[in-house]
Amino acid sequence: MATPGYAHFRGESETSTNAPRRTPPLPDAPLRIMLPSYRSHPFTGGQGVYMRHVSKALVDMGHKVDVVSGPPYPVLDPRVTLIKLPSLDLYAREMTRFGFPLPPLKEMKTFADYYEYFAHFTGKFGEPYTFGERLYHYMKTRLHEYDVIHDNQTLCWGLVKLQKMGIPVAGTIHHPITMDRRIAIDAADSLKLNLLTRRWYHFLSMQKKVSRLLDPIIVVSESTKRDVSKDFRIPPERMELVYHGIDIEQWRPKPEIQRADNKLIAIASADVPLKGLIYLIEAYAVLLKERPDLELTVIGSLREGLTKKRLIKLGILDKVKFVSGISEEEISDLYAGSTIAVTPSVYEGFGYPVGEAMSSGMAVVSTTGGSLPEVVGDAGLLVPPKDPGALASAIAKLLDNPELRAELGEKARARIVTQFNWPRAARQVTQIYHRAIANAHNGS
Repeated sequence: MATPGYAHFRGESETSTNAPRRTPPLPDAPLRIMLPSYRSHPFTGGQGVYMRHVSKALVDMGHKVDVVSGPPYPVLDPRVTLIKLPSLDLYAREMTRFGFPLPPLKEMKTFADYYEYFAHFTGKFGEPYTFGERLYHYMKTRLHEYDVIHDNQTLCWGLVKLQKMGIPVAGTIHHPITMDRRIAIDAADSLKLNLLTRRWYHFLSMQKKVSRLLDPIIVVSESTKRDVSKDFRIPPERMELVYHGIDIEQWRPKPEIQRADNKLIAIASADVPLKGLIYLIEAYAVLLKERPDLELTVIGSLREGLTKKRLIKLGILDKVKFVSGISEEEISDLYAGSTIAVTPSVYEGFGYPVGEAMSSGMAVVSTTGGSLPEVVGDAGLLVPPKDPGALASAIAKLLDNPELRAELGEKARARIVTQFNWPRAARQVTQIYHRAIANAHNGS
């Protein structure tokens, strides 16, 4: 089932370029902002974390902010209005013995519903496209209620339809999903998995095309800017860099909790190749040979897959502790009691886990994948991605040097507090909103 392209919508009168000219708000007036995001719960990934904190920072500035989201829904400041756009949420449903969700026939009422189910049934990820269609049908009679739409990397055709009706649209790209696709294909250990992976990422064709029609585009690191320019073919001058913030109150040092001297901690999805957990596990197996009491806790779930197979092969399945379903406060406590935080990612568009660990005053070991050097700077140890030996050496260096760990922990906290805060990010994106509004008003 092919994803409809832009030509599919050209005949619709709602997308006419003859939409009434909007009166731009005054430069210092509070803005009415719509933030769309197809999946927004913080535990679904960095995009959910971003949605929660950028919306709060914007209302702190006095703006009116509405978030429109599909499930799983975000956790938001009470001053932010949540507008729910229910999807079929097929990944949360009971599966048949053939590995497909049961057809939710009573809920399938629109074209978007049928597309979402049959795309899923044939191995595609259809949520970005179907969210865009639901967003368009919800918003097309409500455009007068907002000054600007700020997209959270849905990059869907529905945004283009709304843009053609005269609403200014800016978009954030956290990192190009082409990187996820490339790394996942490289990690596929069978032809079947290779082909399934290629099909799942079919939505990328839409995202590339839509991203070229949005101006401006917000990127969250210089690394993302380079990769988006290369993979999506967007000129660098159309992109604006705004680093994420870190919640420095939530992620803080806790001197009342005694820090152990033999505990590693990592936040990583076990079977998402992008996150590189497999390389940390291999490094951990090496370290255990001389440090049999060394502990490793992974914030994440272990499922059947390559990671579990590797743990069994290395004989350390019972040594690695996987923890999931815990609160941020509980994770913060784990940070406070652990020795070193490790980020083994092959690639990151920004890297919240390493930033949160640094904000907690931890010594960190991180790869140089994607934007991670921009976040870590000189406040942690950096090693090449996909290199278990380098990871093991850096971890051993910190385990053997408590003075260096303490020094790096202090530098890490100071770096996050001064350079990665949400008020600064909100001020910058507000300036970009005004650029989007000016572009729409001038017809550019």
